[in-house]
Amino acid sequence: AMSTPEITALALAYESATNNFLKAVETLNKADLDRSINGGWSARQIIHHLSDSESQSCARLRRLVAEPGSVIQNFDENIYAQNTTLGYSELPIDTALALFKAARAASFELIKRLTPAQLSNSGQHSELGKYSISDWLTGYTNHANDHAKQLLAN
Repeated sequence: AMSTPEITALALAYESATNNFLKAVETLNKADLDRSINGGWSARQIIHHLSDSESQSCARLRRLVAEPGSVIQNFDENIYAQNTTLGYSELPIDTALALFKAARAASFELIKRLTPAQLSNSGQHSELGKYSISDWLTGYTNHANDHAKQLLAN
């Protein structure tokens, strides 16, 4: 199916955010990976956060497309970041980046196939309440851009 101009614009903004984050990662030196950025997470922790966030996002988008009305479960990013088994502070970034790229690529393919009517497909987010594909798109486009800016502020 051919995308409408609205869907195409949303897809391109999402893809651009993906690329912004990956370009920001490319600017990092190994020595910078574990330094806290402005008193917050390190680049390594941010990359692991994006990997977890995007793997969740990929599942959320599919749920909103195929099962509107579903509950969208919140995930507490700080609990994930502090969990020693999840290893945000120690694990290498290669697998995390591969998962980020794959999840974003899979979502991008799906976004291009959306109809404008599907943008209002909604679920019930466990913390935010009504949560639509449109909300999803805004959130995950901004999320990658915001964290790209954070890495570049390193």
